[in-house]
Amino acid sequence: MTNGRLIIISHPEVVVSPDVPITEWGLSETGRLRAEIFASSATMSGVRAIWSSTERKALNTAEILAERASCSVRTHEALGENDRSATGFLPPDQFEAAADAFFAEPETSFRGWETAQAAQGRIVETVRSVVAQHNGGGLAIVTHGAVGTLLWCHLSGQEISRRFDQPGQGHYWSADLQTLRPEHGWRSIS
Repeated sequence: MTNGRLIIISHPEVVVSPDVPITEWGLSETGRLRAEIFASSATMSGVRAIWSSTERKALNTAEILAERASCSVRTHEALGENDRSATGFLPPDQFEAAADAFFAEPETSFRGWETAQAAQGRIVETVRSVVAQHNGGGLAIVTHGAVGTLLWCHLSGQEISRRFDQPGQGHYWSADLQTLRPEHGWRSIS
């Protein structure tokens, strides 16, 4: 491992298109603007490497951040959001109820979704692997709200709970790269 900070970032606002697979949704104008503001922030100033989920919204965010940091983006499919392809798009009220169930019963699949416990194991293993490969400076990982929360819960020694979830899209938390212990909960990128 290396000295520096790990920054876990959730993509900001997206263009919601019920007819397009969720993994292919891109950033909205608001999302792009927020990512650009964060790219210039003091939080991102020490970042020397950026990894991303392969989902379009995360990649869009990572590319904006990487341009400012003058580095390339590396991707890993296992940095993706919890697999909820079994239900596809859900209207906002139904999605919120589903997310509540996902966090409330971590060992149970909600209508075919990946369980919270399985998603947590995947994201923890992948982030540890990415950190082990990192060789200097700050490391940013652009991922998604649910798995970012599951990672934070594990590294903080907390049970899986939605009370630790981000309050909306476009947030981050930081950890020391040596200990991987989170320094704070989710904060807005702008």
